[in-house]
Amino acid sequence: MPDTLDDKELAAALKALANPARVRILGWLKEPETFPPQLEPATEVGVCLKHIQARAGVSQSTASQYMADLHAAGLVTSTRIGQWTHYRRDEAQIRRLAEHIRLAL
Repeated sequence: MPDTLDDKELAAALKALANPARVRILGWLKEPETFPPQLEPATEVGVCLKHIQARAGVSQSTASQYMADLHAAGLVTSTRIGQWTHYRRDEAQIRRLAEHIRLAL
């Protein structure tokens, strides 16, 4: 299978996607411009964790854990700006996951 995930990457991605809140967050990040304005454009640096937290209606620590799980699975990338971390979808990794699932099923 060309350009698909290894077993460890696949397991991490599926584990991250097993939580409905993380799936919703990943969906929201498809449209970063729908989040409140930031100093740096979300389309360039990603969405600030505080905006993800507010939309999800969870504590900062819960939002951080959700994003850490998505990051560990390679589904998002992070950029640190000052005290805040910004997150973007890793479209290449998401395409690899989708292709892996398509070929496996």
